[in-house]
Amino acid sequence: MKQKTLEYLGSHQSESPSQWREEAEWRRENKDWLRYSKRIAVMLLSYMEREHLTQSAMAERLDCTQQYVSKILKGTENLSLETLAKLEHATGERLVVC
Repeated sequence: MKQKTLEYLGSHQSESPSQWREEAEWRRENKDWLRYSKRIAVMLLSYMEREHLTQSAMAERLDCTQQYVSKILKGTENLSLETLAKLEHATGERLVVC
C-alpha cells in the first residue's frame, strides 16, 4: 500500500518546485503592512460596489492603470503615501491618521 501511494504521488508530482515555503515566509515577514493593505482593499472594494464602479473607472479616478487597481484589491500591494492620498481623495474616506 505504501509503495502504491508513493508511486501515485510521484506520478502526480509537479515539474517545477513549489514556492509555498518562500511565500509563507514572505507573508510572515510582511504581516504588519499586509494587514493594512488588506483593510484598504476591503474598503476600496466596498466603495466601488456602493458607487457601482468598475476597476477601469476607479483607475481613472486614481490616475493609474486598471492593472494597478487590481493589485490594490488583492490586498498585497505595499502602497505608497502618494497612492494612499489618491485613494483618500477619490473615495472621501480617511485611511491615514497622524
